[in-house]
Amino acid sequence: MLQCKRVVNEVLSTVDFVAPDDRVVFRTCKREQNRVVFQMGTSDAERALAVARLVENDVAGIDVNMGCPKEYSTKGGMGAALLSDPDKIEKILSTLVKGTCRPVTCKIRILPSLEDTLSLVKRIERTGIAAIAVHGRKREERPQHPVNCETIKAIAETLSIPVIANGGSHDHILDYLDIEDFRQATAASSVMVARAAMWNPSIFCKEGLRPLEEVMQKYIRYAVQYENHYTNTKYCLCQMLREQLESPQGKLLHAAQSSREICEAFGLGAFYEETTRELDSRRAELLARTPEEAGEPVEDTSSVIKMAVKFDRRAYLPQITPKMCLLEWCRRENLAQPVYETVQRPLDRLFCSVVTVAEQKYQSTLWDKSKKLAEQAAAIVCLRSQGLPEGRLGEESPSFHKRKREVPDQDSGGPRAQEPAIPGELCKKPFVTVGSGKESPLEGW
Repeated sequence: MLQCKRVVNEVLSTVDFVAPDDRVVFRTCKREQNRVVFQMGTSDAERALAVARLVENDVAGIDVNMGCPKEYSTKGGMGAALLSDPDKIEKILSTLVKGTCRPVTCKIRILPSLEDTLSLVKRIERTGIAAIAVHGRKREERPQHPVNCETIKAIAETLSIPVIANGGSHDHILDYLDIEDFRQATAASSVMVARAAMWNPSIFCKEGLRPLEEVMQKYIRYAVQYENHYTNTKYCLCQMLREQLESPQGKLLHAAQSSREICEAFGLGAFYEETTRELDSRRAELLARTPEEAGEPVEDTSSVIKMAVKFDRRAYLPQITPKMCLLEWCRRENLAQPVYETVQRPLDRLFCSVVTVAEQKYQSTLWDKSKKLAEQAAAIVCLRSQGLPEGRLGEESPSFHKRKREVPDQDSGGPRAQEPAIPGELCKKPFVTVGSGKESPLEGW
């Protein structure tokens, strides 16, 4: 989050916190602004404060995770690793309480002894936090171990600040009424539900659990409307399906490699197409209202060969891409390697690429969600304008000459993906320069 910039996404009506590599690390919206609590993993007070100040105007509260036992968290001194360093806990929480305008909370696990646990929570309370969440298991314990309600109860009876009980999924919490039973068993002020809420978010409905199919369909619609990354959507749906993952629908979900394929697996293909058209239309309207940010090349592009094409992996032969076909054709014709110039449009962060082959430029007029897809689309334009095979299903399979150094294309995430971006002056404003498919400096548009 320290690397992120706050971006108002006018297309989705969201606030996005975007990393330098264009990943949306955190996305929120007005509807949840007064409800969502931003939980961070941290081991450094000043860094934690910097992140808190970055997000404080878009969230209802700031929470520090001091209970995660996973290695990716603890090896960096975060999560449950903090439980053995009370001085660091005190510094982080005190710094946040004094430095941010939002309520600060934390979530812990219990320690091996009740005495040590109570000593720790008293020290935490003195930092001035607004509430504390307690997962009633020790650092080394997992869901199969019983949650310790008595320790949570002892903490709740000791502290004056609200205590939030956690860890009751499955053993204690299976429906809405169980939440109150767990709260009473722990004498807590409220209850935090994690796994049971992942399995079926309608556990918070007073009327009772809704059918899982209904819940999943509603979740998928939200995921598409807010352009959630398909891998995260897929993970959450797998948590909901659980024992049904071997069903026909579960197998379709497991095989899905895009939001479109997830929607198709649940009979929402038409919804996906309609929603993406609406979002594309909204982008076009915004760009039309702000032509200076439209992201169109400012120089004369009349000599650029253009087509409205996109790269759909499902329409191509396995292990074959248009960029591979174009590179092989250039080798056979003794032409220089194709040069890709890729830019990103600030308004919607979509990508467009121009490929130069034999001093002729080729470009797709459709902007894409990633640099890789934009480059494949540019390669398609070149191949089609030359009447060359591009690796589509049904075409004669292209033959590739084996070389000492295989260069399938830059999509493989190899070293080229880490090359520094080309100099900013080669990319006309308001573009954000992404990089090139060639190691030498390139001409501008």
